[in-house]
Amino acid sequence: MTDQGLQAPEIWVDGDACPVREEVFRVAGRLNLVVHVVSNGARGIRLPEAPWIRRVIVAEGADAADDWIAERIRGQDLCITADIPLASRCLERGARALAPNGRVWTTDNIGSALAGREVARHLREIGAATRGPAPMAAADRSRFLSALETEVQAAIRGVRGAAPTLWRPGLEF
Repeated sequence: MTDQGLQAPEIWVDGDACPVREEVFRVAGRLNLVVHVVSNGARGIRLPEAPWIRRVIVAEGADAADDWIAERIRGQDLCITADIPLASRCLERGARALAPNGRVWTTDNIGSALAGREVARHLREIGAATRGPAPMAAADRSRFLSALETEVQAAIRGVRGAAPTLWRPGLEF
């Protein structure tokens, strides 16, 4: 708990088909941050045994995991998602959002991403061929790790109001 009444940032992972869970676990473990891995049903997602990793299984449904995250994420938290509408909902709550390819979602770029998604949806509806997301490359993982470190440290600074350092449970500010 901080003197401002804020708690340590937590990381919320849109767990279904997230290709960077291991990277998130590595960074969160080093910084002692809680990670919530939210998924629809028990689809066999294997998670390491650690008290700071929390598996959340929500009911089946197109947006059930997104809704669960969006209803609970706090302003100091970070969401890892490729889902643009979920990223937008997290930003609306004051949280940070990061795509698995390392793209940081902000209030400056989320609107055009939502518009592009809507155009692609419309094109698919009228039968036009569209391409899906590019496959995950090594450069994407590297970019993601760098962006994750930057976003987590910024979230910690936001809670602490100080220069970035490692978060330690029980540390009073």
